[in-house]
Amino acid sequence: MPARPSILFVTDLAYQARGRRYCDEDILLASRLRESFDIAQCHPLDAAALMDAFDAVVVRNSGPVLHYREEYDAFRAAAVARGTRVYNPLNGRGDMAGKQYLLDLTADGYPVIPTVDRPEDLRVLPRAERYAVKPKAGADSIGLTFVPGDRLDGLPYGDILVQPGIDFRYEVSFYYVDDAFQYALHAPDPARRWVLEPYEPTDADLAFARRFIDWNALDHGIQRVDACRTEEGELLLVELEDLNPYLSLDRVPDRTRDAFVTAMTASLHRFLDTAPRP
Repeated sequence: MPARPSILFVTDLAYQARGRRYCDEDILLASRLRESFDIAQCHPLDAAALMDAFDAVVVRNSGPVLHYREEYDAFRAAAVARGTRVYNPLNGRGDMAGKQYLLDLTADGYPVIPTVDRPEDLRVLPRAERYAVKPKAGADSIGLTFVPGDRLDGLPYGDILVQPGIDFRYEVSFYYVDDAFQYALHAPDPARRWVLEPYEPTDADLAFARRFIDWNALDHGIQRVDACRTEEGELLLVELEDLNPYLSLDRVPDRTRDAFVTAMTASLHRFLDTAPRP
């Protein structure tokens, strides 16, 4: 019998998220992927030391990398130098590469919450009662604050992003494997953003999300397009998560969860077939 591909499944099973148990999702995924691959799990801090023994590294719910920035950068550098096959591939242009994409998409006129990082660009932001200020290296709303307009001039520009405060009806997320849409979830109550329910997207919704999937041009992997629905009915991008997006698989029907696992399994096989061996 031919040897099955071996996967190093990188996850932090002890990561504490508000109102969510990330570990449950990865326990499920690892158990289901084990049907097609030989799986070993490790903490993100151990990945660089262990990855050479596996056919590929799958990065899942590994927590915000800002908590171990130096070690994550060393892992990336080692993986690139050794030609390690990492899933998601390390050439993503979304959150994997930092928050620069929000500035680029704003400049290119994409439907994104307008974002600037220099005081001279504040004029391009729509007028708002308050403005969101977040660190460029932020994640999971860490470091997010809101300030009134008269405090914008005194902010420590260079390491921060500024966005207008948006009044929105709800947030909605679109989940993809490679470039194939899988499901959508939304938070009907803006004050309870992680109380998610299945969402049936319209053709216009999917066209919106597709623009960012196409822009990212990631051939393989899992992506989540996070958006908000404004009071006027427009969708605006909040985040393009392509590093380790939480999937909220406990919020979808069994058939949707099964279909996602099937799609991810097929994607991993395609990835192993097409990505060069180190």
